[in-house]
Amino acid sequence: MRQGVKRAVGVCVVTCTLSGCLSDAGGAADFVARMRAPDPNSVARPTHSEKINSESTIIQGLVNRRSALPNGSTYDKVATAVLAANSRSAEAELRAATLRSEAASKNWLPKIGPQISLTSLGSLVANLVVDQVLFDNGRMKGEREFAIADVEVAAVSLAQDTNDRVQTALQLYLRAAEGREKTALSDVALRDMGRFEYIMSERVRGGVSDNSDLNILRQKLGEIKADRATNAENATTALAELNAMAIEPLSGLSGVPAFTVLSSAAEPLEVVLADAERVRAIAAAKIDRADQLPGLSAGGTIGENSDIGLRVSSDTLLGFGTGASLRAIEAAKDAAARRVAQATEDSNRKLRKLEAQIAAKTRQAKVAAGLTRQAKTNLDIFQEQYEAGQRQVMDVVGVYETFARQQQTEITLKYEAKQLQVSLARLLGVLADGDEI
Repeated sequence: MRQGVKRAVGVCVVTCTLSGCLSDAGGAADFVARMRAPDPNSVARPTHSEKINSESTIIQGLVNRRSALPNGSTYDKVATAVLAANSRSAEAELRAATLRSEAASKNWLPKIGPQISLTSLGSLVANLVVDQVLFDNGRMKGEREFAIADVEVAAVSLAQDTNDRVQTALQLYLRAAEGREKTALSDVALRDMGRFEYIMSERVRGGVSDNSDLNILRQKLGEIKADRATNAENATTALAELNAMAIEPLSGLSGVPAFTVLSSAAEPLEVVLADAERVRAIAAAKIDRADQLPGLSAGGTIGENSDIGLRVSSDTLLGFGTGASLRAIEAAKDAAARRVAQATEDSNRKLRKLEAQIAAKTRQAKVAAGLTRQAKTNLDIFQEQYEAGQRQVMDVVGVYETFARQQQTEITLKYEAKQLQVSLARLLGVLADGDEI
């Protein structure tokens, strides 16, 4: 038994030495560093997660992103409140991917485990199984690269999830703000139209006008009340949804700040995700390629009936279709690169579309504002003519309807432009600071 233990120790030392020689330099350096005596004056080594974050260009690019929302503005307060209440399921997936990557970073070390069997004589035989891969056609290196790329994909998914949540919250806030602004306009319209209805009812009572004009005015009042109720309900519903997302009620917030988002502010998250998936697909192709070829490992069982030596292993037997399988794996790498190009093209198309829509809505909102001012001027003229006895009540009512309708159109166009700006910021992934995510 003592000889078996000595033999086990010897095999472990040999396999660790061979793995240090045949593995990449990073794995051997980590092993040697762990074997040294601790230095009280040395600086603490970075964790595996910190090492990935510092070496990954994708993660560094995500961390360096800055939010396009004005600091301290209403938008910023909404984003802060909803992110504080975020369950962050994508963060749990990122943490799991980081742990898988840390486990894969040690896959070059030998694997050791017990083997217990029952003999025909009824006695238990315990052996120690040792296995150290010496040559695997790059499989373990591909596994480490795949695990790191998996962390990058999870990090991009977390950034997308966070930006999606902020976009949803801001869209709800804009819907609530639009509903409240339109409700306020409806209140003014109700008051003004109520004054016209009172004048007409007095004229009918005095026999100057008939009931047809009064009925028309009352119908218009009913339409305004219905529109007001709809706008108020939209605002209430949007605020209720927003408050359900936030860590604290946001009903007291008001104001719609202006902010500008440039298409060159950052690379679209869809492109970053496609690039991370490309790296992961290439790593997976390396693993698949290694599975098609034989490898070499050292080890065996140590104890009674020890069996130590070198072993050629392969998960897949070589066949006449092996060549085609290897070419298919290489084609998968090209397909991954093409997906990045396609994602870049799609993102550029979406960016150009959003930019054109924002420019169009902004222009239309400015035109609508000019038409509103013109309608107000016409209303003032008709009002003066009515007071001078040159116009009838229904003439003024018709011009007032045009003015009120134009106000509603102006508000609609203004908020449509702001919704598109939020969508553009979400596409670029600049609705939250990367380091805060």
